[in-house]
Formats: sequence, C-alpha cells, structure tokens
Amino acid sequence: MITIRHRDERGVANMGWLNSNHTFSFGHFHDPRQMGFRALRVINEDRVIPGAGFPTHGHANMEIVSYVLSGALEHKDSIGTGSIIRPGEVQRMSAGRGIRHSEYNASQTDSLHFLQIWILPEAQGIAPGYEQKAYPEAEKRGKLRLVGSRDGRDGSVTIHQDVDLYAALLDGETESAALTLRPGRHAWVQVARGQVHVNGTLLKEGDGAAFSHEEAVILDHADLAEVLVFDLA
Repeated sequence: MITIRHRDERGVANMGWLNSNHTFSFGHFHDPRQMGFRALRVINEDRVIPGAGFPTHGHANMEIVSYVLSGALEHKDSIGTGSIIRPGEVQRMSAGRGIRHSEYNASQTDSLHFLQIWILPEAQGIAPGYEQKAYPEAEKRGKLRLVGSRDGRDGSVTIHQDVDLYAALLDGETESAALTLRPGRHAWVQVARGQVHVNGTLLKEGDGAAFSHEEAVILDHADLAEVLVFDLA
C-alpha cells in the first residue's frame, strides 16, 4: 500500500523570518491523522531569511537530522559543537537525556532552505551526541546513497534507531534508482526538490509517500529531483 502526502496538505507556519511547512503534526499544526510514520516523527521544510534563526532551546530523546538544500545553517550546542552545515552535508544531533542548541542562517545576505527531520530513538536517555558528514554530488547522482543508518555503515551518520536514510539526485529518463524492501519493512519517500515518478506516480517538491507491504521503492522519470528515502522498521 502506498499513501501519498501531498505538499498542499502540510501544515504552514509563517513568522516573517521563517516560512515552514510541516509534513506531520508540529507546533501549532496538529492533525491526529498525521503524527508521523513509524519512527519518523517530523519532516519540516524550513526557509529562513538572512541572519535569522532559532535561538537557544532544548530537546530530549530525539534524533534530529538536518539536510541543507541551499544556503548555510550555523549550529551551536551545549556539548561544545559549533559548525556550519552546507548543501551536500548531513547533520545528526542526538538529543538524548538533554541538549540545548541554536540554529541560524549563517549568511547575512542569502536565504537558507533546509529539511529538519526528527526520528524517535530506540532508547531513552542516551548520551547527547553530534555528527556531520559530507556526501559529494557524484555519490548521489543516479543512485541511492546511504547517508544515515543505525550502524553508521558505508560512511553514513549514525542514527540511534533501526532506520536507513538514503539520498538521491535524479534527472531525465536515464537516471533511476530502486530500493528493495525486506519483508516487514516500511518506507517513506520525501521529494526535497524537483519532481520524480515513484512507483509510477508523479511526486513533486514537498510531496511525501508512505510505503507498507510493498516489495520496492522505484524512482524514475525525474526532473531535477533531490529525494530522501527512509527504510523503516
């Protein structure tokens, strides 16, 4: 079964400095039918004006992944991390038993566009942690590149949950990618930009799709698409 989550159905928060679209319930947007999918709890598409951002605030017991599409995201946290995340890089912050951090647009002239993803951890109260890695375009071009996993294999960031996160860049009829789903596994596809056919259905930027009891996720006939695929227990 494949369930499409259309971009126009997402929650919206426009604060002037921040324009955010919520795939699942978040903040003031609450829909009891959209509380996440499996361990995937939040996918927010955020656009932040130059110099603005989220002041220091706290989290606990959540795996938070940031995926920058354009611009630069400046991160500082209470475990001593200070970093800037740019397109092609993936950041994972484990809030664990408690962490405080801030997130700002690192530029005073250019806007910031990124996805913030929350995944429920498999254990409560772990030590807070941070990881950031870069994945060149060539590693994602026309293929699914593993960028997050429970065991950190193949150079992916470590996520404290039974999930594999892939990223792909696809364009035209010659570039395609497929993920075989093991029995009992589920998947979520999020189109970060462009458009792509997913198992024969056209999905556009901001659209998502939940897969259950399917044998595979097939991505093809894309137009300048950047896609995230979550393989979930």
